Amino acid sequence: MSTLIRPEIVPEPVAAAVSDEQLSVSLADGRVILVPLLWFPRLRHASAKERSNFELGRNGIHWPDLDEDIPVAGLLNGEKSGESLASIQRWLEQREMKRGRS
Repeated sequence: MSTLIRPEIVPEPVAAAVSDEQLSVSLADGRVILVPLLWFPRLRHASAKERSNFELGRNGIHWPDLDEDIPVAGLLNGEKSGESLASIQRWLEQREMKRGRS
């Protein structure tokens, strides 16, 4: 007996919005994914201006000012940020140092 295995097709993001509470991603197939911002600490700690500066790609969303990439496949699977607490802490400290120099 043979089993047909269909390749997983992940729809492209066509729009995204970030509020103080959630990330909303609209997909090419009509679905909308809403996730709490608590899942992504870099977005949660970002300014509104930084959150609004993103790039949509075939596989996900990139925030250049935050060095954050969120894949659509991860959102569809309910995956939170995998970044460690220590890494987030270093990132926050670097942000504070940059703000102090500006």
